[in-house]
Amino acid sequence: MDTVEITTRSDFAMWAIERAQEIVRSEGSALALAARDMDEAGLKESGAALGKAIADAMLEVFDGLVPE
Repeated sequence: MDTVEITTRSDFAMWAIERAQEIVRSEGSALALAARDMDEAGLKESGAALGKAIADAMLEVFDGLVPE
């Protein structure tokens, strides 16, 4: 993963939009397929993966804000 320096709110907003797009592209399609197929187990699994990806992204930002 690339390192990005965020110095303004605008930088953060652009990073957040790009990161959200990546997450939806990578995790959202499995969720949509499971919903289309009415696959309850697939929905649970895909939803959990999507939630984990979002949580990981938030932790990634938090880790960058906390001085080491």
